[in-house]
Amino acid sequence: MHLGRRIAVVIPALNEERAIGRVLADLPPLVDLTVVSDNGSTDRTADVARAHGAIVVAEPERGYGAACLAALRHVGDADIVVFMDGDYSDHAAEMASLVQPIASGDADMVIGSRVLGAREAGSLTPQQRFGNWLATCLIRLIWGVSYTDLGPYRAISAKALRQLGMTDRNYGWTVEMQIRAAVAGLRVREVPVSYRRRIGQSKVSGTIKGTVMAGIKILSVIGRFAFRSRSPSRASPKPTA
Repeated sequence: MHLGRRIAVVIPALNEERAIGRVLADLPPLVDLTVVSDNGSTDRTADVARAHGAIVVAEPERGYGAACLAALRHVGDADIVVFMDGDYSDHAAEMASLVQPIASGDADMVIGSRVLGAREAGSLTPQQRFGNWLATCLIRLIWGVSYTDLGPYRAISAKALRQLGMTDRNYGWTVEMQIRAAVAGLRVREVPVSYRRRIGQSKVSGTIKGTVMAGIKILSVIGRFAFRSRSPSRASPKPTA
């Protein structure tokens, strides 16, 4: 708990047996509840997560968004939800900098920017850096909101998250959240976060297929929302009740 706000952490994980224990062991005391969404792992990811006290939810449909949506059904009465990866690339010790602006009422969502923070050599691939740059440039041009990163390490108030009505079930989760936040007029901040090379191989940027598919999906999400916001015959994406 932080400033009277209950904090839940959501961690999508796919074959992160080597990393997930370290991620969970590093979580700061401000965390009240941790939900690991096992996205079809074939190793001991789920067992290790349970051994470290996490609630483990099984989501066999592969996809980052699908895993996040499954986990969100188990965060209970949390006031703030933190998303982070299960590969030990994010620094759990920096979580307070994400949560503090929301808990104090100064922001609705805080994105951990790897671009603004200290990055370990090789932690962000050239294709990730280019993809971030392209996507954030398009968001700025279309919606007039400046982001530097689509990083997965982020916090959002539970109320704001419900209003966004997230739907993406795979690679477009983070960009959808940032576009919906821009359209809804949420108070969004970016804070620098450190980033290290993940344990194991990335399921997205670690393969050519994953990189291409993620890039296509991110651009398609941007295009879909841009079309909706400019089409007089279709409603712009609005926060849901």
